[in-house]
Amino acid sequence: MASKLVVIIVFILDLIAVGLAIAAEQRRSVGKVETDREKQYEYCVYGTDIATSYGAGAFVLLFVSQVLIMAASRCFCCGKSLNPGGSRACAIILFLICWVFFLIAEMCLLAASIRNAYHTHYRKMWNVEDPPSCEVIRKGVFAAGAAFTLFTAIVSQFYYVCYSRARDAYQNPSY
Repeated sequence: MASKLVVIIVFILDLIAVGLAIAAEQRRSVGKVETDREKQYEYCVYGTDIATSYGAGAFVLLFVSQVLIMAASRCFCCGKSLNPGGSRACAIILFLICWVFFLIAEMCLLAASIRNAYHTHYRKMWNVEDPPSCEVIRKGVFAAGAAFTLFTAIVSQFYYVCYSRARDAYQNPSY
């Protein structure tokens, strides 16, 4: 039987990670161009940078929850063998899907946090032809990270339950 403590802790961590990723999407930086008083150069002014912290927090919490699930299941490849059957096949498929969703979510959250933290300060200071823009992160990158964090949470829970069933069936054969 799956450990209820592991399931509850991982669920809470994943839920907080999804909430932080959604909050990061809502609070991402917005840049606007302003000129100085003497009208000599233009510079970019950005709003709050809290989205970077929210995204990094979601990144860390998702990572911790994945480590907990993999440690509890011994990363599927270590430990005792599993009972052949539907639960083991389901656990293998869910294990692979879980890792794919996890990697996509982590890449979205990390890239969005890094890009959100990058700010161009001065635009037209040296009379260049093509000044840098006040570009910010695209809308929806943190949201994609939140969606894949949610997918990872759901699939990892199902993976752990299927893994536990296959492990328990091998330890307690029915014959």
